[in-house]
Amino acid sequence: MKILYGVQGTGNGHITRARVMAECFARKNVDVDYIFSGRDSNKYFDMASFGDYQTKTGLSFSTRNGQVSQIDTIKNIKLGQFFKDVRRLEIDQYDLVFNDFEPVSAWAAKLAKVPVIAMSHQVAFLSPEVPMHSNGFLKRTFLKQFAPADIHLGVHWQPFSKNIIPPFIPYEKPINTCRSIENKVLVYLPFEDLNRVLELLRDFPDTEFYCYHPDAKDCSKTHIHLRAPSRKGFLKDLANTSGVVGNAGFELSSEALKFGKKLLLKPLEGQFEQHANAQTLQDMGFARVMHYLSSDALEEFLAEPSGKSIDFPADPCVLVDWLLSKQWHDLDTLHQSLWQGLFAQPHKAA
Repeated sequence: MKILYGVQGTGNGHITRARVMAECFARKNVDVDYIFSGRDSNKYFDMASFGDYQTKTGLSFSTRNGQVSQIDTIKNIKLGQFFKDVRRLEIDQYDLVFNDFEPVSAWAAKLAKVPVIAMSHQVAFLSPEVPMHSNGFLKRTFLKQFAPADIHLGVHWQPFSKNIIPPFIPYEKPINTCRSIENKVLVYLPFEDLNRVLELLRDFPDTEFYCYHPDAKDCSKTHIHLRAPSRKGFLKDLANTSGVVGNAGFELSSEALKFGKKLLLKPLEGQFEQHANAQTLQDMGFARVMHYLSSDALEEFLAEPSGKSIDFPADPCVLVDWLLSKQWHDLDTLHQSLWQGLFAQPHKAA
């Protein structure tokens, strides 16, 4: 079987999930090509797992000062380039497109009648059982059309429905073997203005903040340690941090839950998925939420004890075997295999 794996590149979470999948595909000698879209080609990093991958412009949203900017999003969308990329993508050579919310490969496959299996956190919201915490009809319509698929596998923290699977979080050695440093906190707020983040952190000199940001260069300013994006460095600092302050992206929250790090989340304004994530984790008792960069919220968070952990599966090979079997409509077996022992009953949000 030859697979094209399409990955949304706007946030690092999709790429992190794809790295875990790529390791299993490689172990099983599956022939997989990778295509990424959603950010400039020179802004991808730590991409060795994907070999000779392709990049496309794709479709994405633009942000400004911690919120989605509708004006900038409309200005920056290049529909002509998108349609051109869809038409030019050589798709007939593939038996399957495996898709993580990537629109170019999804639409090219739809037009060429190549089967598409979508796996992403976003498509979890297509299931009515998944809490969206807002009017969902228009949002579900958008999600269905953005990257169309024949089968949808939603990734979430609870087994809300049969097509929901848990996140795969590998047992990273540095994280498993390090003790948390009580006054060390990892900060990842890539959609916020860096100067505003620094203003927030300056008021807490007794805490060592390790702040990763796209606009940062490696340096230290007293108790604030700025870090440029680096997957290796990020994991090293996640290993012994006591907690994480971040936007409410799915993958970062999942990693924090896996390794028992307490969470303070500031959802990206105007992004319904992050607001739903933050509300769900708050309802589950796994995170504290702030809707603006709040010193009071940070102070309360720093005083809290360590977080709880959820032992999400580390190895996605059950999913890869299911893909290779071509028994794609047998969702029950996949669901039961992946959730066994994690939760007895689905969580119902308040």
